[in-house]
Amino acid sequence: MAAGPDPNIGRDLLGGQFQILQKIGSGGMGSVYKAAQPAMSRMVAVKILHPKLANRKDLVSRFRREARAMSHLTHPNTVKVLLYGELEDGSLYIVMEYLEGKNLNQVVRKEGPLPVERAIPILIQVCGALQEAHMQGIVHRDLKPENIFLSTNGGLKDYPKVLDFGLAKVTERELRPGSVMLTQEGMVFGTPEFMSPEQAQGKVLDARSDIYSLATILYEVLTGKLPFEARTPMEYIQHHVTRNPIPLDERVPGKQFPPGLGVVLGKALEKRPEDRFESAAEFADALKPFAGGAGKGYTAMMPKSANAVLEQAAKQHAAALQANKAPAASPFKSPAKTVK
Repeated sequence: MAAGPDPNIGRDLLGGQFQILQKIGSGGMGSVYKAAQPAMSRMVAVKILHPKLANRKDLVSRFRREARAMSHLTHPNTVKVLLYGELEDGSLYIVMEYLEGKNLNQVVRKEGPLPVERAIPILIQVCGALQEAHMQGIVHRDLKPENIFLSTNGGLKDYPKVLDFGLAKVTERELRPGSVMLTQEGMVFGTPEFMSPEQAQGKVLDARSDIYSLATILYEVLTGKLPFEARTPMEYIQHHVTRNPIPLDERVPGKQFPPGLGVVLGKALEKRPEDRFESAAEFADALKPFAGGAGKGYTAMMPKSANAVLEQAAKQHAAALQANKAPAASPFKSPAKTVK
């Protein structure tokens, strides 16, 4: 049976401060609407928690925490939260900046894999947004191409905005005495295709889980495919835990990638968090030498710090493979193996 008309369409919020015009998205937590803010002569996006979830104290707490966490983030590549609170009927809402453009998934599906010189700058900017969040103790936990929006506001191109902190976890160092974590160890949340191994196993997460997810996104953006062949979400979860990625060069036959990029991606996709980059900023630094495009002598152009990252990445990856009794070779120069 078809659903009835959305009762929020045409609704005035907060005494007429906002007028909902149309629905632009929906997720597990709530729906997102385009709305007018007459006093400011601008459009905004309004996220409203699904009414059926209003009695779920855990989800209400998560929604409030998302709003509070996002309101403290000021990085230009994070969507801005303008206001949040409770409506007259008790519904929870978040008012955010309204964005024109498409998400990264839509762009790749329409245009195909992006060239290195286009993809890398996008991901570097996303790293900047994540670095700010991580420094405030916020782990996104649901990074995927759909949550990276390429804004065209003001005529910009490829200007990413990180969206949807609905599954964000605020780590212990941000919590006040007496507060509880949003989730407990052993519970799995997120999108299977982009989960880190520790997330797939329901373990406690930190910033390095987001780095793994972001590296998986970069792999897909560059190749149009994920690092593993799988038929079901459960298979993706299993492969994140047990298999090495398919070599980058093998994913797109005939396409050449810059020397060293595979090593950087391999480090970000390590199974053990301690073998990955320690921070989003460090991941961004390792990606910067590749931002100019293919075939430009990256190794020669790299500053000493970038070369050091690559050398360290290669050594740590080889050591990790040895520990897992797998061939000690670049992860993108040998066939995918099962990690035992």
